[in-house]
Amino acid sequence: MVILGGGFGGLAAARALGRASVRITLLDRRNHHVFQPLLYQVATAGLSPAEIASPIRRILRRQRNTQVLLAEAAGVDLPARRVVLADGSRLAYDTLIVATGVTHSYFGRDEWAVHAPGLKTLDDALDIRRRVLLAYEQAEREEDADRRRQWMTFVVVGGGPTGVEMAGALAEIARHSLAGDFRRIDPRSARVILVEAGPRVLPSYPSTLSVKAALQLERLGVQVWTGAPVTALDEAGVQLGPDRLASRTVIWAAGVQAPSLGRTLGAPLDRAGRVRVEPDLTLPGHPEVYVIGDLAVLEADGRPVPGVAPAAMQMGRHAAVNVLRALRGEERLPFRYVDKGSLATIGRSAGVADFGRVRLSGFVAWAAWLGIHIFFLIGFRNRFVVMFTWMWAYLTFQRSARLILGSSGGARE
Repeated sequence: MVILGGGFGGLAAARALGRASVRITLLDRRNHHVFQPLLYQVATAGLSPAEIASPIRRILRRQRNTQVLLAEAAGVDLPARRVVLADGSRLAYDTLIVATGVTHSYFGRDEWAVHAPGLKTLDDALDIRRRVLLAYEQAEREEDADRRRQWMTFVVVGGGPTGVEMAGALAEIARHSLAGDFRRIDPRSARVILVEAGPRVLPSYPSTLSVKAALQLERLGVQVWTGAPVTALDEAGVQLGPDRLASRTVIWAAGVQAPSLGRTLGAPLDRAGRVRVEPDLTLPGHPEVYVIGDLAVLEADGRPVPGVAPAAMQMGRHAAVNVLRALRGEERLPFRYVDKGSLATIGRSAGVADFGRVRLSGFVAWAAWLGIHIFFLIGFRNRFVVMFTWMWAYLTFQRSARLILGSSGGARE
């Protein structure tokens, strides 16, 4: 068996098969698993990379039936049952689980990526952190008032959970973490603007929670602009139809697209390039191939399965169950997604949570978000360090990872 991707779905499948009589090779182009819901905390200097990531080899070290390879998959040769690697070599499989995830989409304007980085990897998070902290440093040196305002204007494009969490954290940095650190500028005067093309932020949440999220953002000092699609973007700002926002720091949190690997699977794709799978998570016409996580498009019980970490983990475990059933000659089971709720933190003691009939906002939602994210972090050390870091930040308003690393070509740590 070959598993492509060491994210939530790939790891869940590998762990579920840890005691099975199968030989597993898990392949990823990075040596670590990242807890993606907390990437924005690295990007906003709240946490360090090692606090939300763990080496994949360490996670699976006790599984004797599992081998981990550091390599990048470029495609899949379905007739030959081979994974084609980026270096030209090939890896044979009897059963394949594809869990490569997705990346950010600029809706056909990929040249915008240079000026507005997205947030999917640790490299992205470190790049954003560098840009944000450098903006204040540049503003401290700037003599011209207009250019100083550009450096101290931060625009987040996309009003989903990532955009909302990012905007709230940027406002907290300006109002609390950096206050008093500079002599010529007042970080509290920075503008943080959240831009959403649709009519409301958090469009996947109930409208009542969207309204509460917008109010909490505004209380933190974030300006929320809805109904404002981006029409142009460059190093000096963002064009929103007839309106122009002058900003030197733009962060992209709108839209996703599948990697090119998905196109090699020969299955129907949606507009984002994600793969439409059968109810049992297999590739149409190829029952030996499973596609799970954000890369898969599937409706369960008449509703589309969302591209979130809990869904990916459930799909990974379900794919493992179907693999074992197929080996025993039993019928595969259709996937059923259990929605355990959605949470988004907005800032200190602010957040929203949707648990179906139970909907929370404010401090209670924020506390629930903290507890759930600490629980799902991999590794006792990670949980302890993150919990301590958050407690310290809550008491002192300080962010401990305010290091500027890397260069304009990209951040490194």
